[in-house]
Amino acid sequence: MKINSTKTFLPLLSNYIKYLNKIWLNNVLTNNGRYLHELEKKLKIFTGTNNLLVVNNGFSALSIALSSLKFSNEIITTPFTYIATSSALLWRNCKPIFVDIDNETFCINPDLIEAKITKNTKGILATHVFGNICNLEKINTISKKYKMPIIYDGAHVFGVNLKSGKNLYEYGDATILSFHATKVFSTVEGGAVIFRNRKLFEKSKSIRSYGHDGEYNFNAIGINAKLSELHASFGLAQLKIFKKSIASRKKVNDLYKKNLIELERSGKIFYQKISESITYNYSYFPVVFQSEKDLKLILKLLNEKNIYPKRYFYPSLNTLRIINSKEKCYVSERISKKILCLPIYTTLSDSYVNKISKIIIKNL
Repeated sequence: MKINSTKTFLPLLSNYIKYLNKIWLNNVLTNNGRYLHELEKKLKIFTGTNNLLVVNNGFSALSIALSSLKFSNEIITTPFTYIATSSALLWRNCKPIFVDIDNETFCINPDLIEAKITKNTKGILATHVFGNICNLEKINTISKKYKMPIIYDGAHVFGVNLKSGKNLYEYGDATILSFHATKVFSTVEGGAVIFRNRKLFEKSKSIRSYGHDGEYNFNAIGINAKLSELHASFGLAQLKIFKKSIASRKKVNDLYKKNLIELERSGKIFYQKISESITYNYSYFPVVFQSEKDLKLILKLLNEKNIYPKRYFYPSLNTLRIINSKEKCYVSERISKKILCLPIYTTLSDSYVNKISKIIIKNL
């Protein structure tokens, strides 16, 4: 059996088929159908927000947020994230200005942001890495000081909450979510954008559908970012089992930590420091090795056993030729070469966690 780094937690097929039967009867497959609206309603309740728009993927969510907030020119962002974050900026003809990451949290280092701000800087796009949140208060202070909007790439934070009781999505002008099949909550392909401002939210609804405002009016330059009824109903079926999924992922996380504790104590591996201010969603299990050589050895040995961890996020985006950045981000470059996300998903058995752990322990 092949063990990948992630695996979708599928809802009961019988539950999903109930939705499909109704879709077949209604013969409505897309164009803002019944189940899309139902999913948006339930996700608003789940996230405690009002201005949530479901779209067909996380990239569309980010593109709509960038368009609605009129991001342009130079944008402060992180090199330690998936390429979609920078790609969305480049599609908007923005220039990513990379700021290095914090050595412990792996999120953008807020203490380095101001030094990169120029008269051409028009916004901040920061990523909550592996479900670990950025330093919200420091970034918020910078945003207010320079009067520039913030978008948070929250592709990994669905199910993460602040222990203070404040709403995570109240920080920043917009937060985007991904509901891709690899995420803790999935619509197979899908995503969402949450706005703090009601007017921007209303505008974004037309951007999602080619700029339509009604059948014959157009009030924006838009894209086709609608989510189909097939995807929306999958999300509704999966949302019912979401809490069970997180509990199972925590069990996998805790077993890895228990098995690898001596390697951590000896400094042969270390982990991302998860903020104590959040309840975590266990979206990934990243391990940082002492060297890239160690990582490649472990990766090779695991692959030989049909186990396929993932090198998130490698390489550091500032080093990509296609982005053509001149900035050096030493922490991001160093971490990206040595970090490996071990398999973690709801149905991963204890025996496989133990097998993976033994291979790592034996060879470090």
